Amino acid sequence: MDRSDLAALQTFVMIARHGSLRAAARALGINPPAVSHQLKTFEERLGTRLFVRTTRSLALTDAGQRLLDSSGHLLEAVSEALETARNAKYAGSGRLKVTLPFRAWQTVVAPELQAFQNLHPGIELDLTIEEALTDIVARGYHAGIRLGDHLQDNMIAVRLSEDEQAVLVASPDYLKRHGRPDTPMDLLSHACIRHRGMSTGRIAAWRLETPEGMTSIDVSGNLVFNDLRTVVDAALRGFGIGWSLRRGVAEDLDAGRLVEILPGMTPCRPGFHLYFPKPLQDFGLLRAFLDHYRLRRMSPKDRPSIQ
Repeated sequence: MDRSDLAALQTFVMIARHGSLRAAARALGINPPAVSHQLKTFEERLGTRLFVRTTRSLALTDAGQRLLDSSGHLLEAVSEALETARNAKYAGSGRLKVTLPFRAWQTVVAPELQAFQNLHPGIELDLTIEEALTDIVARGYHAGIRLGDHLQDNMIAVRLSEDEQAVLVASPDYLKRHGRPDTPMDLLSHACIRHRGMSTGRIAAWRLETPEGMTSIDVSGNLVFNDLRTVVDAALRGFGIGWSLRRGVAEDLDAGRLVEILPGMTPCRPGFHLYFPKPLQDFGLLRAFLDHYRLRRMSPKDRPSIQ
């Protein structure tokens, strides 16, 4: 791509977002005929129409819609990267876009967020809470946070937390009504609240550690959710036995609102990792976030002194 293509792409995106050539010209600070000429030349180089234009309306063609979907976020990333480069400070200011599941927000990000904001008041964290494994490049994110066994391929990954202990839980009321399972096979006769992975669409079996080794149990029940927070909420309401990370339900366990089932049999999961594409490894906003949260997981005696 040469510079004229990049400029034309920016003009195309502004036309699509503002809905008219005149509005795009105002946003770009140039006159409408220049915008029209640039768009016409761009379409000729591409060999396809990007808009259907009449005297009253402007609409994207299929080719135009595909180009907008695949390029809009790239221009934003370029703009943010240039803005960061212009900033003399290491961290700079601007927006950092991260996708993460709720448990990562609850247990990793939120506890240290105030300290991060105090150190970097110019950084706006744009956080999308979702569990599915997302293509962060295609979706326009700078980075993602997921458990270490659930990361996007071909990414740099940095650990943010220690291994996470899994736990099976149920409410005291459910156990009073249905009894407490003593072995993994007992789960087959209980109402188990299951989770459907948003990336795979599959309902995962429950893996348990027994004296004979690791075993998988295809539990059953009449509730399936695509959100692990809702699995825990349903367990709190007495609808059955659910799966969670221990740290996510620690307060409920301590308060007696939930009871651990089959303690010692639920395996650990790899800790939460921040992952991002290699070209962003020196991106100032991302580096500030990474350094802060990586430092916070170190024990106080291992943290470097800050002069």
